[in-house]
Amino acid sequence: MLHYSKLKWLFLSVTILLSTTTFSQSASINTDGSPAVASAMLEIKSVTKGFLPPRMLAAQRDAIATPAAGLNIWCTDCGTSGEMQVYNGNTWTNMIGGAASSNNSPTVILCGKEWSRTNLDVAFYRNGDPIPQVTDQAAWAGLTSGAWCYYNNNSANGPIYGRLYNWYAVNDGRGLAPTGYHIATNAEWTALENCVNGLYPGNGGGALKEAGTTHWLAPNTGATNSTGFKGLPGGARSITSPGVSTFFGINEYGNMWSSTAVDSDFAYYSYLWNSNGMVNRFDDQKKVGFSVRCIKD
Repeated sequence: MLHYSKLKWLFLSVTILLSTTTFSQSASINTDGSPAVASAMLEIKSVTKGFLPPRMLAAQRDAIATPAAGLNIWCTDCGTSGEMQVYNGNTWTNMIGGAASSNNSPTVILCGKEWSRTNLDVAFYRNGDPIPQVTDQAAWAGLTSGAWCYYNNNSANGPIYGRLYNWYAVNDGRGLAPTGYHIATNAEWTALENCVNGLYPGNGGGALKEAGTTHWLAPNTGATNSTGFKGLPGGARSITSPGVSTFFGINEYGNMWSSTAVDSDFAYYSYLWNSNGMVNRFDDQKKVGFSVRCIKD
């Protein structure tokens, strides 16, 4: 004769076994108790609610390792207002089999702020005044007013990495950022750093960097672009000093000015690095040339 405690454990074991067993029959999710149609493994029936697929950024979609054919997602930043997409075994498509829309939005909402997804590439202040392009290194090093240059004075770098600006252009009262935008303050960079480090512990910078090695040098540590920020390594222009080349760091460093000064000679900036998964902040002389990112007002 089974003892009561043994009988109880036997009953519990059978219950667990039944609850974890997969049955080869159709399942139905509904409110009217009707069975699923015979040809469906799963039928969802409702006249008041819809089916909600996983929602993600295009960058998060592209980070899915070996997606299965038939995988469905809602791409929140694809096209003009989002798009339902399916993986056909080779590529992502829309639901009628056409090419999936890409993320063509110039901004991304990240940690409560709307950030530009590209480095600034303008040659005029907001009021229409031209920003001087300075190619000569001695002239650049002596500036105390706004100026810009292409990395290595090569215009081909502009469409990819944007232009490099000294901090005097960032701080010019005529406005470097386009109408409706401003240059991120050090406090806003700090808030972004704290936010992404909380969301992606140990890899906040990796989540901000463009993935792969098309523009970043290997190893591009931790790079996933899972935030959609698409941080790029535009490098920097130094002022003349022993042992330091005029231009340095393209494909290695993404240095981005803040609008906040440290003192009369230095200002804060944030940077991403190909060999580190962190986002870092530091300060440098206002005369150097860095990239710029904007935030919507």
